[in-house]
Amino acid sequence: MMVSFEQALDIVMRSAVEREAERVPLVECFNRVLARDVVSDTDIPPFNKASMDGYACRRADLGGPLTVVDVIPAGKLPAVSRIRPGECAKIMTGAIVPDGADCVIMVEYAAVDAGGGIRFTGFDTDDNICPAGQDVKRGDTVLRRGELIRAPHIATLATLGCAEPLVFKRPTVGVIATGSELVEPCARITGAQIRDSNSIQIAVQAANAGALARSYGIVGDDRQLIRARIRQALDENDLVIVSGGVSAGDLDFVPEILEQCGVTLLFTSVAMKPGKPATFGTTTSGGYCCGMPGNPVSSFIVFELLLKPLIYKLMGHVYTPPAVRAALGTAFRRSRTERREAVPVKFIDPATVVPVEFHGSAHINSLCGADGLVFVPVGTGELKQGAPVDVRPLWT
Repeated sequence: MMVSFEQALDIVMRSAVEREAERVPLVECFNRVLARDVVSDTDIPPFNKASMDGYACRRADLGGPLTVVDVIPAGKLPAVSRIRPGECAKIMTGAIVPDGADCVIMVEYAAVDAGGGIRFTGFDTDDNICPAGQDVKRGDTVLRRGELIRAPHIATLATLGCAEPLVFKRPTVGVIATGSELVEPCARITGAQIRDSNSIQIAVQAANAGALARSYGIVGDDRQLIRARIRQALDENDLVIVSGGVSAGDLDFVPEILEQCGVTLLFTSVAMKPGKPATFGTTTSGGYCCGMPGNPVSSFIVFELLLKPLIYKLMGHVYTPPAVRAALGTAFRRSRTERREAVPVKFIDPATVVPVEFHGSAHINSLCGADGLVFVPVGTGELKQGAPVDVRPLWT
């Protein structure tokens, strides 16, 4: 049951149901998704605030000497009720500007005269005052449901006094690697063995997308063992990812086992390269399962293109991958055009990319030198040198 990439993504996204919400401490909110709008309970700034170190005074008095009647550091209320004609207050950045003052002379443009008065040495000055409510007004909706929380969001939440935001729960992801040829990364290779790189790669990708990843280890090409491990993972996780065993070989029986475990398969092949054997389905209990090709470049790309958006949607966020417009530095040609192809590329200058050396879907270290992916549509056999292309950055 092969589908186009666009159909596969649509099937995956339409199957996603947001998880329930929970309150978590602000320090734990990075890469979480807001489950409720955040409304400000105060003006920001909450008072007229000095934006410079200097002297708060009346603009009408800039031409004459000023008498210092107060010193106002940040965090202290003014001692005087009002700045009157001929007066000023020495003030620090972030402090409350006293009533009566309508500008702050920067300390760089202030001098003390022989009589101890302050004189403005410039020609004119900005107000250098941030008025109350300039950034946010009380009652404003500042952050919205579905926003992905990054460092500036955390600072904003702290400013708003939202110490335990309501966020969507993180989905749990169980990762299983299949294949009798696989050994742990710490093992010395003998005979026909290869080290398992998919488990750790997929777990890191899942964690980077905000999920809680669990490894269920390596399972050899044994139906009963694979079935038992998949059933355990399905019982314990929202999403189960199985690498290997999904192609057309004699030992590729993962799709069959998934159905035996109660997974309704929605597709078993995608017209994408790499990643054609990708398999996806759902369970009656609201779980999700994806079978990935065993080659690590394929599994990486299937995750980035199909499962990363799924994980974000389970957390209530609509993921829109960034794209950077560049020119192709060398022509790209291919003989078969029936699949949408992801081509790893690198920037050779800020506006030009070229394909990296790539030997196929097992060549994982090729991605280490790649900056992004360029997609060749179905039916296109050549991208000409100099052609404009949209680059999807890999490391976002």
